[in-house]
This record gives sequence, C-alpha cells and structure tokens, in this order.
Amino acid sequence: MDTRLSFPRYTLLVLLCAVSALSGTRSPVAAAGRSCADTRQVYSEKGYSTGTAPLTQISGEHLRLCPQDYTCCSSQMEETLALQSERDFLKAVEDNSQFLLTTFTQRHRRFDEFFRELIDLSEKSMNQMFTKTYGRLFTQNSHVFQELFVELRRYYSGGSVSLTEVFSDFWSRLVERVFSLVNPQYQFSEDYLECVSKHAEQLQPFGDVPRKLRVQVSRAFVAARALSQGLATGRDIVNKATKLTADSECVRGLMRQWYCPLCRGMPSLRPCHSLCLNVMKGCLANQADLDTEWNNFIDALYQVSEKLEGPFNMELATDSISVKVSEAIMHMQENSVSISTKVFQGCGNPRPAPGRSKRSPKESGGNRRPFRTYSPEEKPTTAAGTNLDRLVTELKERLRPMRSFWVSLPHTICNDEKMAADVTNEDRCWNGQTRGRYLPDVTRDGLVSQINNPEVEVDIARPDVRTRQLIMELRVVTNKLRHAQSGQDMDFMDSEEGSGSGGGDNGERYNDDWPGYGPYSPPYNKPPRNPISNPAKPPRVREKNGSKWNRNNSHGRIKSATSRLTFSLVPLLYLPLVVTVAPMWR
Repeated sequence: MDTRLSFPRYTLLVLLCAVSALSGTRSPVAAAGRSCADTRQVYSEKGYSTGTAPLTQISGEHLRLCPQDYTCCSSQMEETLALQSERDFLKAVEDNSQFLLTTFTQRHRRFDEFFRELIDLSEKSMNQMFTKTYGRLFTQNSHVFQELFVELRRYYSGGSVSLTEVFSDFWSRLVERVFSLVNPQYQFSEDYLECVSKHAEQLQPFGDVPRKLRVQVSRAFVAARALSQGLATGRDIVNKATKLTADSECVRGLMRQWYCPLCRGMPSLRPCHSLCLNVMKGCLANQADLDTEWNNFIDALYQVSEKLEGPFNMELATDSISVKVSEAIMHMQENSVSISTKVFQGCGNPRPAPGRSKRSPKESGGNRRPFRTYSPEEKPTTAAGTNLDRLVTELKERLRPMRSFWVSLPHTICNDEKMAADVTNEDRCWNGQTRGRYLPDVTRDGLVSQINNPEVEVDIARPDVRTRQLIMELRVVTNKLRHAQSGQDMDFMDSEEGSGSGGGDNGERYNDDWPGYGPYSPPYNKPPRNPISNPAKPPRVREKNGSKWNRNNSHGRIKSATSRLTFSLVPLLYLPLVVTVAPMWR
C-alpha cells in the first residue's frame, strides 16, 4: 500500500522538475547551492573587493533593482554595480560622440587658422605689391590699408563690426589722399578734404570698384565667420549634450540590463537587443529631441561650406583686395580731370600750393610706372598648409554621418556586442528576468514617446531645461548660417540698409568675381526683404559745419594741410617729379 501511495508522489515530483526545467527556472534547492565563483571573478576583475560577495547563491529578498530570486549579489554589490552601470553608460555616450567632438574641434581649428592666414597673406601681398609699384607714396600712407585689415580681422574674430562701414571709411580716407596726389599744385584744408569724401558716393571717383569689392569680400567674410562660429558652436553643444547625469529610473534600467545577469550567476549573458534599445531610449529621451534642430544645423553647415568653395570663395575674395584697390586708384587717376573739375565746382577753388605754379591736371604727363601684378608662381597659393577646396571636401565628408546622430545613439550603443546581444540572438539573451526572448515592443524616439517605455519610467511632463536651451542655441546658429548662405549678416540686418553688412547689395552677385565657377553655380534664390524693419542707420556724418558741396571755399578759410595730410609730398618737391605724381599711381 505504501508503494502504491508513493508512486503518484514520485510521478508528480518528476513532472514538476520537468516543468521547472522547461520554464528556465531552477528549484530553490538547486539554486541555493549554486556556486558564485564566476560572479566573484568578474566582480574582482572590475576592481572591487569580493569580501561581501557570497560564495554560493543566497535568497534575493534584499535586492532593490534586480529580480528577487536567488542571487550572487549582496546589497552592497548591487549598489556598487548600479553605480558601475551608470559609469558604463556615460562612457558609452562619450565614446560614441567622440567623433562629433573631434570633428568640430579639429575642423574649427583648421578653418580658423586657414582664414586668418588668408587675411595675413592678403595684407602681405598688398604691402609687397604696392611698395614695389608706388614706393614711398604707399609706405607713407600704409596705415590707411593697415586699418582696413585690422577691421577685417576684428569682424572675422566676432567683433561688432559693420563691413559696409569698414569699406566706406576706407574709401573715404583713400579718396582724400589720392585726390591730393592727383592735384599736387594745390593745398587742401581738412574741411575741404572732408567735403571731397562726403560727396565721394556722388562723384564715384573709383567707379564701381568699391561696391563690387564690398560685395565680394563681405559675402565671403560673412560665410567664413558663420562657418567658423558654427563649428565652434557645434563643439560646445556636443560637449554640453553629452555631459549627462542619469536619474534613478535610468540607473535602474541600466542595472537591470547589464548587471542583474551577473547577480544571477550568468556573467556572460548579454541583454536582449530590444531591451537595450528601450533602456537607452528612456535614458536618452531628451537628447533625441535635439534631432530636428540638429539636422537643420548640420544641413546649414554643409550648405555654407559649399558656398565657400563656390560663389563665396574666401581665397578669391582675399586675393582680390589688392587688385581691386589698384583698379580703383587707376580709375581715379584716369578720370582725375573730370573728378577734380566737379570737386572744384562743388567744394570751391582751393588755394595754390606755395612756390608752385598752378597746373591743370591735363598737363600731368611724363613716364608712367605700370601697375605690376604677381604671377601665380610668385603669389602664395595656399594657407595653413592646405587649400579651401580640400578643407571643405574633408568637412563635408564628416558632416554627412552626423545627421540623426542623437536618435541613432541608442542603436549605436546597443549594436556594440559588449553592450547587448546581437539582434539575431533574441532567444539566448537576458530579457530582464531570465534567459529568453524579450517580448515588449521597442518604443519610439523622443521624450513624449517614453510614456509607453516598459523599462524606464520617464516624466514626459518635465522636459530637460538644458536640452531646451541647446535647442534654442541650435536654432540661433542655424539661422545665422542660413542667412550667411545669402551673404547676409544677421547682426547688421536691422541696422543697415539693404541686406546688411554682408548682404551683397540685396543678394546680387557678379560672375566675373568668380573665375572658373561659371555654369556650375548653385541655384540662387534672392532672399525676401522684410518690409517692416527698423529704420536704416543714417550715414556717418563727417563734416563739422554743415554741407560744403554748395559752399564756395575760396574765401581764405583754407588752412595749411601740411600737418594733417599724411600723404606727404616731400619726395615730390622737384618740379619734374610733380608732373609724374598722378601717373605714378598706375
């Protein structure tokens, strides 16, 4: 009878063991005696003391993060591994964003060095060219040209400088000096020369060169500065966005996926790929919200870089400064008679220079020193050991993979075999409780979508303030880059007439400014003008006593200009040289 009674019990015990084996769980008796040697070894390899680590599995009722099954982790070990999971997460984010940080840092440094050296080479080229062509006449007035490059550097460096005003001041100072040189038989007072420069725009002594040079240089400098600032902003945003602090819910999810298998005595078991994605999307929910503005920013950087290798070429623009200034001087020399006649009619007849006979500009003759340009072999063709085309090509190659970086970051981390099991290994991975398939769906990207995240509880009603600030920074820099694509400088759009400091005469461009570009010019859309804007800034008033254009200045008010006029005529005291002064500016 006893045998008959024990048989069903034996059969029932066998069935229970079979079900237990099929379900992937172990009986309490078997689990309690399981060795924790593998767990202790891995824990020790991470640099932690095994003093509190059990030798065999113990009851897991004390666990707060991992399943409360039999475990190889004490409470202290669980806390330690939770902190380790946070460090592993932050390091994974840092490692996978290093490409962004390195690219922005290195590209910014290389472009910045290149642009600054272009400006230096342009000034050096002008000094060499003008010294050989004009000699002492240039060296005695070199500060006029130096001030131009000082202001160009200030603008590029981020100073509050209007390029329109920079060039306006430069041409005003230059017209005063050139006008004195083409009329050496007169002496001009400060007021008289102010009258000349005041009406230079009406006289157009340099022809159309000032306008074309301003357009060409301004749009190139606007684009160069916007790109340099954009790269620096990208570097700063990546730095800020990757300086994370994982909250308690994120740490819980990280611990459950990475180190709870270790506590269960299965240190080699990796989390299921979908489990990893849900944890990462919950921990990086705010970063994913950067995606839209980030992509707009990357696209804007890409488009500005294309402009720089095309119609807004910085190399061509800086090279053209000395050439176009010389063209302007030659234009004024060749038209000196008509220009001087108009000035004398409007500003009055100047007083003849002491000891000099009054000569008409028509009498100027003699030998002309031809304008000298440098051959391509003589002129520097590169700056900072590279050239613009190469820099832009390298930048564009690095910008392409940056799109959608923040929403792709969870996938990038989970695709690492050290972080999660391969997507094809879904049946032999850690699903958060044991070995087996992970059944919940993967949540969508972004903060709002995490309301359904089964692994990380995210408060979608409290967006991260720092992330919102980064979104605003991205919008601001993207807006600047987009305006720079049209040669517009946002800092001066409301304060200057037309399209601002670098607007390029309402977006107009000149094909002859860009040799070799021709039919390959990108599509161009004229930017709309805002009909409602702040009043244009009035032009800078230089005169002290009202307009002199309609006032006769021949009534003895003319003071000696010897002390004020820095364009010294000492080398021209001899009469034969006086005749050749104007032609020497060719």
